[in-house]
Amino acid sequence: MPTCGLTLGKFAPLHKGHQFLIETALAEMDELIIMVYDCPETTAVPLSIRANWIRKLYPKARVIEAWDGPTEIGDTPEIKQAHETYVFQQLQGYSVTHFYSREFYGEHMSQALGAVNRLVDWTAQSTWTNRTAVPISATQVRSNPYQYRQFLEPLVYRDLITHVVFLGAPSTGKTTLAEALARRYTTVWMPEYGREYWETHQVDRRLSLDQLEAIATGHLEREAAQLSQANRYLFTDTNALTTYRFSLYYHGTATPHLAKLADRCASRYDLVFLCETDIPYDDTWDRSGDGNRAVFQKQIISDLVVRKIPFFRVKGDLQARIGYVERVLARFEKYHNLLDNFLTAHD
Repeated sequence: MPTCGLTLGKFAPLHKGHQFLIETALAEMDELIIMVYDCPETTAVPLSIRANWIRKLYPKARVIEAWDGPTEIGDTPEIKQAHETYVFQQLQGYSVTHFYSREFYGEHMSQALGAVNRLVDWTAQSTWTNRTAVPISATQVRSNPYQYRQFLEPLVYRDLITHVVFLGAPSTGKTTLAEALARRYTTVWMPEYGREYWETHQVDRRLSLDQLEAIATGHLEREAAQLSQANRYLFTDTNALTTYRFSLYYHGTATPHLAKLADRCASRYDLVFLCETDIPYDDTWDRSGDGNRAVFQKQIISDLVVRKIPFFRVKGDLQARIGYVERVLARFEKYHNLLDNFLTAHD
C-alpha cells in the first residue's frame, strides 16, 4: 500500500530542524505533503516566499499554501478542532498514512487523520521542547538570524537580509559610504566588481559588449556570496543598472542578457540610495570628467524614474550621508510596504 506523509507548520523561517523532519519523511514515504501556514503575527516573510524555499529544496514534495488557516496555537479542544477541520478541508479527501511533526500537536492530529503519529527528533524521555538531533527553533532564529545562520540554507538566509544598493555617477561617494556603513553595522559590503574587471580587461579605456555583460553577471554572483555572509544588512556599491548605462554610453546598445539583468534590479534590492554629485569630483585617469559625471547622474535618475524604482537621495559629507541612511534603516521593515514605513497621516 502506498504511503503518504503530511507535515505542517509556519517554517518562519525554514531551518535545519525542519529540514531534518522533511528529509526523514521523504526517505520513509512514497509521497509527502507539506502544508505551510500564513502567519503575519509571527513573521513578515510572506507565505509564498516560505513555501518556495521548500519547493526549491524539495521539488518532490507537494506544498500547500494555507492562506486562510487558523492562527491560534494551543492545546485546547477548540483550537485542536479548528486545525483538524482546516487540514481535512485542504486535503480534499486525500488519504494520509503518516503525520510528521516535532511538536505536541502530532498526537491529536494523527488521531484525527487516522494516521501514524511519526515524531521526529525526539527521544523516549524527552518533552516536545527538547530537540536532540538539531538543537534549534524558529523562535531562536528569528531573534538573531546571523547568530544561527549555520542552521539556515543560503537561499533562506539571503531572504532575511536587507539588501541596500548605492547608485550614482562616478565619483559620488558610493564606495566610501558602503564601506563605512558596513563597519558601522558590523557586516560585509559588496565592492563594485566592474571597477576590478575594468582595470584588468580594458583596452584604451574601453570594454566590449560581452565584457560589460560579464561584469553584470560577475557582480550578481559576488552579491549572492556576500548575502550569505552578511549580518542583517548587505551594502552594495552599484548594480547592473550602472553597467547597462555604461554599455549605452560606449556602444549605444546592450546585450539582451545585460538588459534583462538591468530589468531585474527593480525587484532585487530592498532599498536604493542615490549618491548626489555635491561632493568634489575626483579626477582620476580612469574617469571621463566632471561634465560627464553630471550627464551620467541625470541618466541614472531618469532610468530609476522610468523603471518606477523608489530611491532615497543622500548628500552632504560622509557623516551626513551615514546619518541619513541610518535614519532610513531605522524606519525600514523588510517585507513591509515601503510607504507604510515612511508615510503617516500626518506626513
